[in-house]
Amino acid sequence: MNFNEYQDFIMEKTLELLNINSPTGYTEDAANYCLEEFRKLGFEAKLTNKGGVLVNIGGKDKENGLLLEAHTDTLGGMVSSIKSSGRLVVTPLGGMNANNAETENVTVITKFDGEYEGTFQLNNASIHVNGEYNDTKRTFDSCEVVLDEDVKSEEDTRKLGISVGDIVCFEPNARITKSGYIKSRFLDDKLSVGILLGFAKYIADNKITPKRAIYIHITVFEEVGHGGCASVPEGVTEAISVDMGCVGEGLTCTEKQVSICAKDSGGPYAFSIVKGLIEAAKKAGADYAVDVYPHYGSDVEATLSAGYDIKHGLIGAGVYASHGYERSHKEGALNTMKLLVAYVEL
Repeated sequence: MNFNEYQDFIMEKTLELLNINSPTGYTEDAANYCLEEFRKLGFEAKLTNKGGVLVNIGGKDKENGLLLEAHTDTLGGMVSSIKSSGRLVVTPLGGMNANNAETENVTVITKFDGEYEGTFQLNNASIHVNGEYNDTKRTFDSCEVVLDEDVKSEEDTRKLGISVGDIVCFEPNARITKSGYIKSRFLDDKLSVGILLGFAKYIADNKITPKRAIYIHITVFEEVGHGGCASVPEGVTEAISVDMGCVGEGLTCTEKQVSICAKDSGGPYAFSIVKGLIEAAKKAGADYAVDVYPHYGSDVEATLSAGYDIKHGLIGAGVYASHGYERSHKEGALNTMKLLVAYVEL
């Protein structure tokens, strides 16, 4: 199987998606992008009531269907109040960490009056003025959005049309290095969406009819825990979350591998699925690692919690510095796609 031609496609689509703002609760643009991309490949795709994208890849056995889940919602923020200075207090969306967000450029998306730029800064951020700069703990209470507008009061900011509940999007700063690394915020989980687009393109290009029905669900509320709670097609008996693989101390995975998760904070994944994924990786010649994630939850666990009677698994390209400025590699993306193709052909 020749997959190398799909590497550039995966990276291209991942970069396009990374540059579409989609923090949890503001995902319509990214969902519409995914909808159109799957349709361009010739697949039936529709928006769910919740705002996700459900894709029918096809397949023969509709009583033993496989659902692949990835998410396009990301971390972000929301305006929770406006200070007397005109600056913004932000509440995080998902697990956004103030330490990782400090000094990042942001876009404030208002409900009715367009978009405004700003920067997420520590309160009193001038180190030559603030003697407590080094000792201040970075939290969403000790940081603020400084708008790139001439505002000096709460009234000035409100006149712009900014109000509580507006969305704060952090710049992804996405790039691919000469050595093949992809660095960006929100690789979790837009890289996986790119991989699933590559997988779908491979199926379409090679006119493959899978042995079993295959569906893809691009969810939009994973970062707050209920992305995979609905929209499971009839006949699905198994769901696999395609999300980021963890890279860090105590784990064996690297950014160039596909990670197969045996257990995370929600408990063990189905033993038979983990075993089957390892067999598929070996069959495909995909470089893989099996790990236990200490602090992690996935879409497919939300699917189980919603009461669906399915077996479940979790895979993903290795990603370092999760929920921060993340890094993976095109080889990790390719190994994940190799595993998926081999798994549906077992």
